[in-house]
Amino acid sequence: MNRALDVAIAGAGLVVTSPFLAAGALAVKLQDGGPVLYRQMRVGRDGADFELLKLRTMIVDAEAQGAGFAVDKGDARITKVGRLLRRLSIDELPQLWNVVRGEMSVIGPRPTLRYQVDSYDENQLHRLDVKPGITGWAQIHGRASLPWAERIELDLWYVRHRDWKTDLLILLRTPLALFGGTYRGEQGGWR
Repeated sequence: MNRALDVAIAGAGLVVTSPFLAAGALAVKLQDGGPVLYRQMRVGRDGADFELLKLRTMIVDAEAQGAGFAVDKGDARITKVGRLLRRLSIDELPQLWNVVRGEMSVIGPRPTLRYQVDSYDENQLHRLDVKPGITGWAQIHGRASLPWAERIELDLWYVRHRDWKTDLLILLRTPLALFGGTYRGEQGGWR
């Protein structure tokens, strides 16, 4: 997707989803009084760091407790409001702002953490040849239920074969994938 289309889709997405975003933000604030947004450094195109935005779905300072960066199904650090936001993927809506700012694209490999990128082999580094996306090829093929290595391979396939038809397919299949789970599970996730 080119930049103009990314901005148009993200801008329209922010307008259309603003009531859900506002309701989610209010629910997060009322839950425990902590910050509404969760900000985390991720790695973008060409290895550049950027600040990813999400609605906070876990207790404050969750990364310092439990499984650290990994999130398992039934993780006790997830708040009641957070469970609903994750189930409906409303927690991801602030990433539309990351797209408007030019740090992300609507479609591309999901952005990962620096310690994950530091473990990539030379081939896997090609995952960083494109902007990370809100949704992507790996998302429509199983999301976090897939083993980490399989997700990386799906992302690399996308980087090598991306075109407007593939992007359209991803956009059309994303709503179905949203309800397929967001947790590491037995095999998926980063270990």
